[in-house]
Amino acid sequence: MDDRREERPRGTRLGSWRGLVPLGAAAAAALFIGGGVDVVQRHQRADEKPREAKAAAEAKRTEPRFVVGVTTSGTALVVRDIDTGADVGLPVAAPQGRRFQRVAAAKDGSYVVASYADRKVTFQRLLLDEDGRPKDLQDLPKATVPGVSTPWSELAVSPDGGQVAFVTYKGARSRVDVVSVATGTHKVWTTKSSGRVGSLSWSGATLSFVWSPVRSVDGDFKETGHQVRTLDTGGAAGDLKLSKPVLTLPKGSTTAILTGRTIVAGIVKDSQLSLQAYTLAGQPTKVLWRQEVKGELTGLDAAHTGGRLLATAGDLYTRGAPAVPGEDLADAAW
Repeated sequence: MDDRREERPRGTRLGSWRGLVPLGAAAAAALFIGGGVDVVQRHQRADEKPREAKAAAEAKRTEPRFVVGVTTSGTALVVRDIDTGADVGLPVAAPQGRRFQRVAAAKDGSYVVASYADRKVTFQRLLLDEDGRPKDLQDLPKATVPGVSTPWSELAVSPDGGQVAFVTYKGARSRVDVVSVATGTHKVWTTKSSGRVGSLSWSGATLSFVWSPVRSVDGDFKETGHQVRTLDTGGAAGDLKLSKPVLTLPKGSTTAILTGRTIVAGIVKDSQLSLQAYTLAGQPTKVLWRQEVKGELTGLDAAHTGGRLLATAGDLYTRGAPAVPGEDLADAAW
C-alpha cells in the first residue's frame, strides 16, 4: 500500500423515483384492504389446502425467497422474488434528503441499508413480512459513519448483526469503520495509499476485502491489481496494513468474498461466469458453478442462511434459478 496521488472518485448519480409510497401509507392501504376480511373468511376452507402446500414447499427452502435492491438513483429500495423476478410490494422511499447507497442482509432475515447525505452515512433496518412485502424501515440512530460515500463504498453486517462495516473515501484513500449498532462504538482503519476496498464480507470476527491499488490515467482511476486480504476486527485498529494478504486474484477476477472458511472468487470470460473456491491459504479447490451472464461481475453476496450465492452481473444470478432483473440496481442482497 504505497502512497499515491490523491484523486476523488466520481460521486453517486442522483435522480428521482416516481410512485414511491412511504411504509406508513402502504400500511394504511393494507388496513383499508383488511376491511374486506369477512369476505375472505368465507373462502377460508377452500384456501386451506393451497396454504398447506405453500407452507410445506417453503419449509424445504434453505435460501432466502427475496432479494432487496438499491435503485441506481438511490431514491428507493425494491424487493424482488427470487423465483419469478417480479417486484414484491411497493418501493420504499429513502429518508428525506438522503440517498440509499448499499444494502446487506442480516441472519435474522432483516436488511441493513446505508444512506448518505452531507458527508455522513446513517443506517436503517428494513423488515419484510412473510410474503416479502416491506413492513417497516427502522432507523439505527447510534450507528453513523462520518465521511464521503462514493460508488466505491461497501457495506457488510457482522454474522450476529451487532456491527456494521462501511468504507468511505477521501479522494482515493479509503477508511474502514466498524460500528456497534447498539452503542455506536467505532473502530477505524485507514491507509495513505490510493486504492479501492471492495467485496467487503464478514466471517466470524474476520472482515475480508479485495484491495485494488489504483493510479490516475487521463483523470480516471485504473485498478492495477486485486488482492484478497483479511482483517481481524477484534484486534487493534489503525492502519489497513494490519490486514493480512491471502490471495492474489487471477487475471479477469476482481471480486471475491469470504464465506465460512472458503474464499469464493468470480471470473467472467466470454459472457460466462465461473465461481472458483479457494482455501484460506490461497489454494484453489473446485469450481462451484458456471453461468451465462449479461454483464461484468460487480458483486457477490452469500445468502444470510449460509447457503447459496448471489452474483450481480447485469442481472442477478443464483445457481439453478432464472436470472432476476438487476440492471436498474446499484446494489443487492439476499
